[in-house]
Amino acid sequence: MLPFRPVNTVTDENRKFARRAWLRALEKTAAIDRQPDVTLPTLVQDWAERSEAAPALVSPAASLTYRELALRSHRYARWGLSQNLTVGDVVVLLMPNCPEYLAVWLGLTRLGVIVALANTNLTGAALAHCIGIAAPKRLIVGADLAGPLAEIRSQLPGDLACWVHGGGAASAEQQALEPALDALSGDPVRATECALPSLDATALYIYTSGTTGLPKAARVSHHRLMQWSHWFAGMLDVTPADRMYNCLPLYHSVGGVVATGALLVGGGAVEIRTRFSASDFWRDVRESRCTLFQYIGELCRYLANAPSRPGEADHSLRIACGNGLRPEVWEPFQARFKIPRILEYYASTEGNFSLYNCEGRPGAIGRIPSFLAARLPVALVRFDVDSAEPARNAAGFCEPCGADEIGEALGLIPENPRQGGRFEGYADAAATERKLLRNVFAAGDAWYRTGDLMRRDAEGFYYFVDRVGDTFRWKGENVSTAEVLSVLTAVPGVLEGVVYGVQVPGADGRAGMAALVVDGSFDLTAFRLTARERLPAYARPVFVRLLSTLDATGTFKPRKQELVQAGFDPQRVSDPLYVDDPRTGRYVSLDARVYAALTSGRSRL
Repeated sequence: MLPFRPVNTVTDENRKFARRAWLRALEKTAAIDRQPDVTLPTLVQDWAERSEAAPALVSPAASLTYRELALRSHRYARWGLSQNLTVGDVVVLLMPNCPEYLAVWLGLTRLGVIVALANTNLTGAALAHCIGIAAPKRLIVGADLAGPLAEIRSQLPGDLACWVHGGGAASAEQQALEPALDALSGDPVRATECALPSLDATALYIYTSGTTGLPKAARVSHHRLMQWSHWFAGMLDVTPADRMYNCLPLYHSVGGVVATGALLVGGGAVEIRTRFSASDFWRDVRESRCTLFQYIGELCRYLANAPSRPGEADHSLRIACGNGLRPEVWEPFQARFKIPRILEYYASTEGNFSLYNCEGRPGAIGRIPSFLAARLPVALVRFDVDSAEPARNAAGFCEPCGADEIGEALGLIPENPRQGGRFEGYADAAATERKLLRNVFAAGDAWYRTGDLMRRDAEGFYYFVDRVGDTFRWKGENVSTAEVLSVLTAVPGVLEGVVYGVQVPGADGRAGMAALVVDGSFDLTAFRLTARERLPAYARPVFVRLLSTLDATGTFKPRKQELVQAGFDPQRVSDPLYVDDPRTGRYVSLDARVYAALTSGRSRL
């Protein structure tokens, strides 16, 4: 791993902001367990009664006030009752970003129905898999996605009823939803019609990204929806005057719950967009008068790499909140666009703990204040890269990491879930069990495995290092792909990229390979020089592949599975491909002849 470099100190002003943010979040979440009948659907109804004409969800195509959102959600609840849906039944929702999306799942979860938020980018077998593992009773699909759904209809259960929103049915096996809704009352659903679901009941299935395999359906209870929404409302200090710019997919926990729920419980408005556009972003933020912005993954890098535009720093934003802001992007992004405050955090849909960097320390993903250390038991344990498992000592237990030592992050699963740290798992019980690590520090204890390698400095700040399975060994050393990428993307001309290890016949470990998107200023010789100056020998990329574009998930995470599979084989790679030649001291073109020499062992790396 690369040597740890401390970052700038935290100011007193940021410490004060952090303490206030933590206290607000704790105050807002404290009442959740004391009010077991209050869930997000009932809170929306409360706001509808208090501020019915205030905007709740806004988009260029359609908007809903709080009153209209409550009315629409009540109709969806009554539609569910008309379909004889009961507690624990599942409805798959496959719709693009729009205000109606929230109305659907708010209404159906009021009944105790579980709504599975399907990824709208999936097609074919992957889409069929996601629908199948949810075992739904009904499926609601947006009209523009009805075609792809019809193509896999033969792979779905024959008795699964499909309802189309926003247009006529695309096939005889689909039914139009609006006529059925229009016939139903929008009055609040009474307890005599349907009992309120418990906080512990599952409300949503939210799917994992599927970057390393088929997606899994993570269980999200009403309690966690309330916890997420109120916690972030406190962290962001949401008021009815706030507007959140949300161009993230609503099928994801960040775009669909955090960015929306935090505003809805605080009486603010959410500006929903169907997609992210770097060229239109700042104009749209300015004209919609947004005060908050939710980012994820590489979205901030895309903005930082975009050409300068008039008025890009003329906006009303007070906080940009999200996760995945890389250290090399943080300060240039904040300075160029004049973002007053960045709230970076660490979390996952299925995870049982989160970290928050309220102090604004660039590069850190968060910390746990001393007054919450007992309530949020998190551990970093030493990790064996070769076995891809936490290391065990002679007694069979894991060992905690010291300051600045890299290990896998674990979250304690308490015997009493009301203490916090609950792990709700997946729809698949076997997948749930695979995320648990038992007998960690004592016989019988259980911890949630994040699959993330981190380090914690002496002040308690956590830093993301790599995903388990991404880190690889080369020349006897562990190589963090994320750390290497941070160095490489700071090289002039490099816009974005991914780093991974590839097998080389006859070599021990995996050699580093970088797949990069570059512009016209990129110089391969200068790139090699920078890598030699800033990276130890074992971490420098042996292979370089130059891409025209880099595919990403709907949440802006680079897809690299196909890149890893293609490796450095010129017959499988049509992009420019290079190998670092130690004899000439430069990157040389990797053609069939060079490939044959490398794979036969005749050429040494």
